[in-house]
Amino acid sequence: MKTRVGIVGFRGYSGAELVRLLEHHSSAEPWLMEHRADSADQPRPRGHAGPPRIPCTQEAARQEKIGLVFLATPADVSMELAPAMLAAGALVVDLSGAFRLRTVENYAKWYKEQHTQPKLLAEAVYGLPEFYRDAVRQAPLVANPGCYPTAANLAIRPMVESGVIDRAAGIVCDAKSGVSGAGRKPTLKTSFCEVTENFSAYNILGHRHVPEVLLTSGLEEAQFSFTAHLLPLDRGILETIYFRVKPGSDGESILRIYEDRYKGEPFVRLYDPGHAPDLRSVQRTNLCGIGVKVDAATGRAVVVSVIDNLGKGAAGQAIQNMNLMLGYPETEGLL
Repeated sequence: MKTRVGIVGFRGYSGAELVRLLEHHSSAEPWLMEHRADSADQPRPRGHAGPPRIPCTQEAARQEKIGLVFLATPADVSMELAPAMLAAGALVVDLSGAFRLRTVENYAKWYKEQHTQPKLLAEAVYGLPEFYRDAVRQAPLVANPGCYPTAANLAIRPMVESGVIDRAAGIVCDAKSGVSGAGRKPTLKTSFCEVTENFSAYNILGHRHVPEVLLTSGLEEAQFSFTAHLLPLDRGILETIYFRVKPGSDGESILRIYEDRYKGEPFVRLYDPGHAPDLRSVQRTNLCGIGVKVDAATGRAVVVSVIDNLGKGAAGQAIQNMNLMLGYPETEGLL
């Protein structure tokens, strides 16, 4: 029998992507969990009722034997629902920022709100499988990483671990995302007339995804400059990351560091030195593409890291975590 998997927030972009992917998963059966009344469903063709629907309550989750729940909800809603779903016996993968930052102090600093579930915040496992795979397998609650930090940490952490970066010179991450990364709730900034034929930076020096990069990469805030930009397209993230390497490094030696770190990783794709991935190479996948170029004479290095913000940056990575938590092959439903 397939595991029944609940999706809360299935009308949002990440939630809808979860439904789409899970409908083709060989071991998981999606169930839609209604948290708030909403008539904004997409029309379905005749004869296709779609996944079953149940109320998003502890009682319904227990009665229907829901094995795992995805919370594709705002952070405050995730804090409200996670304890109930865990009490119902379900594992939880949360796609919001509610459980990513480990301490209430860090959460209050970056999210400008108080955390209402400090015990769960301290217990949650950060779900970037390439670094925390063993912990994810044992976790009842996984905090699915943010989209920008996923692309950044997959590119930066191997460089920090190897000691090849001149950290005193700092790291600059110039990140661009499609509009779906802002969520489905309409705002003036994400409306068609504001986005089309336009390109803008936002949350300069204060983006709430910065602490995720710091916690996973091991960098200090003073060593890392991050700027997010909004691209006039629906999905995809491209990050251009600039830093200086210590003497003796070149493109081949940097690539070898990545090859050693990601040997056997199914979702990381590395490019030859001097070549860079583009958005089309990862859209609608759970892949991360990484390319590097180094000017050995000056020590300047540029890494390009690309993901689909709804794939590896949200729903795809959430299913990757689900597979680990439920004991399925990690790539099931994703390759």
